[in-house]
Amino acid sequence: MRTSNVSYLVKKGISSVWKNFVMSFASFCILLVSLLQVSITVLLVMNLSIIMKNIENTNEITIYIAKGTTEDQKDHIRDVLEKNDNLTDIVYQSSEDALEEFKESMGEYSELLEYLEENPMPETFLVRAKDISKIKYSVDAISSIEGVEQVKAPYDFAAALLNIRDTFSIIIIAMLATLIVVSIVIVSNTIRTSVFARREEISIMKYVGATNGFIKLPFFVEGMFIGIMAGCAAFGLTWFIYNSVFALFSEENFTLWQMFGFFDLIPFDSIMWAVLIINCAAGALLGAVGTIVSMGKYLKV
Repeated sequence: MRTSNVSYLVKKGISSVWKNFVMSFASFCILLVSLLQVSITVLLVMNLSIIMKNIENTNEITIYIAKGTTEDQKDHIRDVLEKNDNLTDIVYQSSEDALEEFKESMGEYSELLEYLEENPMPETFLVRAKDISKIKYSVDAISSIEGVEQVKAPYDFAAALLNIRDTFSIIIIAMLATLIVVSIVIVSNTIRTSVFARREEISIMKYVGATNGFIKLPFFVEGMFIGIMAGCAAFGLTWFIYNSVFALFSEENFTLWQMFGFFDLIPFDSIMWAVLIINCAAGALLGAVGTIVSMGKYLKV
């Protein structure tokens, strides 16, 4: 096909968007809603994954050091902890520091501790587990270190969080798969309706000797053009909605949200170009392919 013909057909495809405005607008709206739903859902999943990870990182393992442990043994304990790939944020707390912290937590009743003849607080190491699913293995490894008297870990917290994470993953995967399938079906049916309304135009072109490629190209361009416009619109709406919600976690009450893991969320500016490109590409693909597939039977004259 000559370049002039391709240029003509591309222009014809774009102009058809305005000539068949009602059906084009219907396709645009369906594509817009579908892309917006998928975009918001994916961004929600990304941020919820970060929130779940932040909650996981709040786990704390307390390692009590036996009395009479030498400095060399304490250094050995620290070395073993640092070499464990599943442990992080290793902090040593002396018995004096532990007592001061306990006094602060007692508030006005801290004066009662002044009558203690000796410090009852043990020396400890405080660590966190990177992967809470491996917390039991980490505790077993720590317990075997010479000089470690006892290890306390949040087993119940870890088990509950793992169950929530697994359930959450299953729900999100099912929801995304359903949303994508439903979007494809709705978009396909909408485009099929648009093509059906122009079946006579396709039949006339076929009868006068136009090739399938010559007939398909304007529809292909039209569907792609509508898809790109829908992608841009979905990007704009996603930007507005995301930033509006994101601002809620940047207010003065943000400290309260931090308790529930709502920090280090993804700023839209860091992913805006990726969101724009993916929305436009997905819209163009759905629009173009949906149009070509939907008009297949009308080319059989």
